[in-house]
Amino acid sequence: MRRTRLNRLTRLKGLALPAIAGSLLLTACGPEDDAAGPPPVCGPGSDPSASAGVTTASVAPDEDGVTLIGTGGGADSGGSARPCAAYTLTNRETQPFTYVVTVGFRSESGRALSDVEDTVETVAPGRTVRRTVTASDVPGDAAGTAQAKIVKVRGFPTAEAPSAGGTCPPTGVRVYADDGDAAMGLRVVGLHLENCGTRPYRLNGYPRIEIRDEGHERVGSVSIVKGGEAIAGGTGAEGPPRQVELRPGERAHAVLVWRNTVEGGVDGPVNAPYARVWAKPGAAPVTVIPELDLGTTGKLGVGPWKKDEQ
Repeated sequence: MRRTRLNRLTRLKGLALPAIAGSLLLTACGPEDDAAGPPPVCGPGSDPSASAGVTTASVAPDEDGVTLIGTGGGADSGGSARPCAAYTLTNRETQPFTYVVTVGFRSESGRALSDVEDTVETVAPGRTVRRTVTASDVPGDAAGTAQAKIVKVRGFPTAEAPSAGGTCPPTGVRVYADDGDAAMGLRVVGLHLENCGTRPYRLNGYPRIEIRDEGHERVGSVSIVKGGEAIAGGTGAEGPPRQVELRPGERAHAVLVWRNTVEGGVDGPVNAPYARVWAKPGAAPVTVIPELDLGTTGKLGVGPWKKDEQ
């Protein structure tokens, strides 16, 4: 069963912010923009305070910096209805952050229609950006009345952003996590590394992993064990560590494996969205978002780096 998760490009203060819902009745869906320019809210250049028939949402900005401004509707080039939503996001950290915001569209009865992930790159400290997202897979009979809410927000320092494509990072390697798989309480997420530089890149052993909670505080109550055999067999996290040399363009992977079993325990279940990853000693850290629902097991298995077959 495929596990739904945020895009790892993106893999946000790393907060899971409270869901906030409001509504604006708007006429069209427009492009994304930020608060420094014209104020598009679900419409090209539209101002919610000046739009005819608009009811401003009675929602105060939440203390963590994300507010849903409202929802609206428009049509694509083929005439199909598409609901949209606008929100503002303020970086209240002391360094540039990249965010992944999940906006959920729901029917009037509360039935889930679509979830849309929006990656907001490199928001400077103290800056507020305004964004618009559009759902393309909502049934036509529900599109005109769809409501929106902020489902989830994740963030991380832009300097630690994962990269699966685009310009090669200054380190010469891309590191990111995949969406993973989940079945019968077993979770398996792959870490991927690509040498996008111009020189060979050597790995030997296991990536170093540090678990972080929603506030980006280190979680020390979980044992990180080398290899996945202590969790489950056949996940790809087994085998001895070997030296791996990656020529430019070559890739390697390692596997994170855990169970979400919840049994009796004084501390309760551990749910930690983030993992900081060091590919090897001395490497720059990268923050990924495996959404670690570790239950009360207290263990995360980490497999060794293995070279991908070409």
